[in-house]
Amino acid sequence: MSGTISDARSPGWADNPDHGLGFDPSPRRVRVRFNGEIVADSDRMRLMREDGSYIPVYYFPRDDVRMDLLSKSGHTTLCGYKGVASHFDIEAGEKTGADAAWSYESPPAQAAAIAGYIGFHWDSVDHWYEEEDEIFACPRDPNHRVDVVNASRRVEAILGGDKLAETTRPRVVYETGLPPRFYVAQEDISMDLLEPSDTRTRCPYKGEAVYWSARVAGKLHEDVAWSYPDPIAECPKLKGYFCFNKERMDGVLVDGKPAP
Repeated sequence: MSGTISDARSPGWADNPDHGLGFDPSPRRVRVRFNGEIVADSDRMRLMREDGSYIPVYYFPRDDVRMDLLSKSGHTTLCGYKGVASHFDIEAGEKTGADAAWSYESPPAQAAAIAGYIGFHWDSVDHWYEEEDEIFACPRDPNHRVDVVNASRRVEAILGGDKLAETTRPRVVYETGLPPRFYVAQEDISMDLLEPSDTRTRCPYKGEAVYWSARVAGKLHEDVAWSYPDPIAECPKLKGYFCFNKERMDGVLVDGKPAP
């Protein structure tokens, strides 16, 4: 197959010599499953953190990857910091994952440590595990914190002149790199104004979020709030609480002032 190159090139070391590219050992055992097969299984992981990318990436040593299930697709991409990435298809049983994995086989000197490692596109495989726990959305960065704190501040959520929620017992989520979010107990919300939405998102640090729309004065305002009905074990204090999206509300007030 003839190769194709997608020029996804970032500026490169010559343009930005201070570009941060972390490639740190991770003590976690991580596994990838595709169509019933364990495609990669390693306790010698590396976690890449890169300037300009909020999401960390797991890399597997090549020896811990089922290379018999991978074949080069002929597709390559170019990064000014990491070099040319060769992409691989995964074939297991009747299923093929096109360009599901990649490897920088001849990286520049500044990124030499990444040679011999394989990365997988998160959504191109079926399941990810840390030990026996399935993980979602992206790797959990050990430097990322989520603290859920009980508070006594007055929180109000207002939309279309109606007050959807009011409480003096919110819970505040302080999460690395994000503004604080104020969560309201279901008992302090006018649930008759809310309707469940089909929208779902997953957070590796909190779990699966379900979304809620509000019907005010006959008008439906979509996805104005979310909640975690079954948060992961590390965030039990989120269960039964809702967060209103201030970007979709007329106002989310904290002690009478706009939420940060």
